[in-house]
Amino acid sequence: MSKKLGFRKALETKVKKSQAAAKKKAISIFTAMSVAHVDDEEPGPGEVRHVEKVLSTGDFYTGQWCDSLPHGNGKFLWTDGCMYVGEWLKGKTMGKGRFSWPSGATYEGEFKSGFMDGKGTYTGSSGDTYKGSWVMNFKHGQGTQSYANGDYYEGEWRRGFQDGHGRYQWKNGNHYIGQWRNGMMNGNGTMIWSNGNRYDGFWEDGFPKGNGNFRWADGSFYVGVWSKDDKEQSGTYYPSGSQSGNLDWDPQQLFLEDLKDCMICPGEKVSIFPSQKMPHWPGMGKGNGGRPRRSSDARLSNYSWSSDANDVSTASDGDLRDGNEGVGNLHDEDSDTRGSLPQFKMPMKKQGQTISKGHKNYELMLNLQLGIRHSVGRPGPAITLDLKPSAFDPKEKVWTKFPPEGSKHTPPHQSCDFKWKDYCPVVFRTLRKLFNVDAADYMISICGNDALRELSSPGKSGSFFYLTNDDRYMIKTMKKAEVKVLIRMLPAYYNHVRSFENTLVTKFYGLHCVKLTGAAQKKVRFVIMGNLFCTDYSIHRRFDLKGSSHGRTTAKPESEIDSTTTLKDLDLNYIFRLQKLWYQEFCRQVDRDCDFLEQERIMDYSLLIGFHFREVSTPCTSGVCTPTGNGDCEKADKDKLLFSPSRLSSIELGISMPARAEKTVRRSDCEAQLVGEPTGYDPTSISAVDPKQYSKRFRDFIFRIFVEDT
Repeated sequence: MSKKLGFRKALETKVKKSQAAAKKKAISIFTAMSVAHVDDEEPGPGEVRHVEKVLSTGDFYTGQWCDSLPHGNGKFLWTDGCMYVGEWLKGKTMGKGRFSWPSGATYEGEFKSGFMDGKGTYTGSSGDTYKGSWVMNFKHGQGTQSYANGDYYEGEWRRGFQDGHGRYQWKNGNHYIGQWRNGMMNGNGTMIWSNGNRYDGFWEDGFPKGNGNFRWADGSFYVGVWSKDDKEQSGTYYPSGSQSGNLDWDPQQLFLEDLKDCMICPGEKVSIFPSQKMPHWPGMGKGNGGRPRRSSDARLSNYSWSSDANDVSTASDGDLRDGNEGVGNLHDEDSDTRGSLPQFKMPMKKQGQTISKGHKNYELMLNLQLGIRHSVGRPGPAITLDLKPSAFDPKEKVWTKFPPEGSKHTPPHQSCDFKWKDYCPVVFRTLRKLFNVDAADYMISICGNDALRELSSPGKSGSFFYLTNDDRYMIKTMKKAEVKVLIRMLPAYYNHVRSFENTLVTKFYGLHCVKLTGAAQKKVRFVIMGNLFCTDYSIHRRFDLKGSSHGRTTAKPESEIDSTTTLKDLDLNYIFRLQKLWYQEFCRQVDRDCDFLEQERIMDYSLLIGFHFREVSTPCTSGVCTPTGNGDCEKADKDKLLFSPSRLSSIELGISMPARAEKTVRRSDCEAQLVGEPTGYDPTSISAVDPKQYSKRFRDFIFRIFVEDT
């Protein structure tokens, strides 16, 4: 034992010296050291004991040990000077711990399956400090970063970069508050300079782009459309009072001078992630025990205007927090570029059939992608949310010819000759802006290198459904009569979604038509809408609810029901308990949305709910409603949602709304009994009833399954 203790002290002393001298590139501490392996008696299964182990690589572990693996509290020392001290679970760093690098950098916080995952603080050797949320080695969620140069950022992160809403403060006093994407100012935001000048408007890739105004400290301002290309720049100067002000001011000065001192600090990069340092233990993978107990995490979804949604279930990504061995090969931040972000490498179950060459709808997909690229990329007037009535005119549509050889306005292509129609293009362009859809991202999702996927079978109306490869958008083919209904109600729809940003009604992004030339003259009309089940977390069960009992059960046997099966009203055996404030807001929004649908004479809509089973005891619920049947919710830990001020700001009605899902027991003597319903079948239980009656029945049902948590 004295020999082992002596070795450990010598090793720790050497490691400390190695860390202090790392920048001088000192030679490994083990080059001239040879220590025999420790032979211990084999303990019984499940027995936890304290050990000191030397690996064949020269690395050293001391701490608790169980079933041939580190388990409990322990310390691991690498020969290169890295060190981990903290909790272990079956050979992996799991729980709270501290990882230090030879450079002097440290991470202290939560680990999961070897990854920095949860709440934690990274302090770099240069002085950078990040404190906040991590997911699989990436800054992801709410967090604050103090940079070594004196800059500071507080806000949302995604996959290692500022993404979402955030505030960046420069050392010189300038600051930006607004939207970010991929580490750059992108979207709506405000830049305020230390001299009192400010810019309010839209940004793209770190620069003003689109509508915005520049205001001087004296009150004069310039309003216009902004672009680094002075040919696209246009606007009007308004002096302050009697002052002549900056009449000779060139808007390009904003790009050439004012923003020079507003560069975003890249920050210090992590040299190597702790997960990449984890050793492979001989006992790894043996006797992992039973599966963890799972609790339900409900995902509410959206209203659907037709019963097609009953036969369509959207796909979702694999669980972001599954600790798979296959996720270990992440790139470090140094190897990533702004144009090529590191991706979470997780197993994903993609639904539907990829439309590759030879598929019967391959040319239709190419036509659709060409048309979308043309529509979204076409220059247009400055966007204003106050649209003229003429923008909603049913005659407001634009035809474009797409000959294979190309034309003045269209590129050559390998598909057949076709014509493309945009319905009410100004309205849908404004809706995309209202819904904060980035035009470039929209085109990449639909028109990028990845093919669309066709869901296996059409809905009851005969409509086909397609998903983009990233699952963000769903495309549904429509009949001419359905297009007319949507255009008829477009003014009311626009006013509704503009008035209620938390509406649970489907988000529509475009309405188009492809007309094939030749003898067939076939027309295919389709609408593009948000797929709200697009989430980083797997959906294990999903329900489509109308408040109707007649025929509202799945026809599949229990053995065939899986995560892609859309269950119905009579299959539901849960009620959802919402906190008082969320319950009141949810009820108000359901009432508003149902009033809107009732006034537009719409019925047969539905609410989709998705479950994500979590490895914690407290479930959470969130949801959205749409007139087409897709839904989504961001997974969230209820305690953090309820008690963390930074998390409270990110909760949205129907998107990440905390709740408890409570299982119920159905009466065995009544097959047609809905949850919370005392009686069975009646003549009004069918789906097709008067819109007013449908609305009342739908609300009554929804308010029985969603209740206040007392």
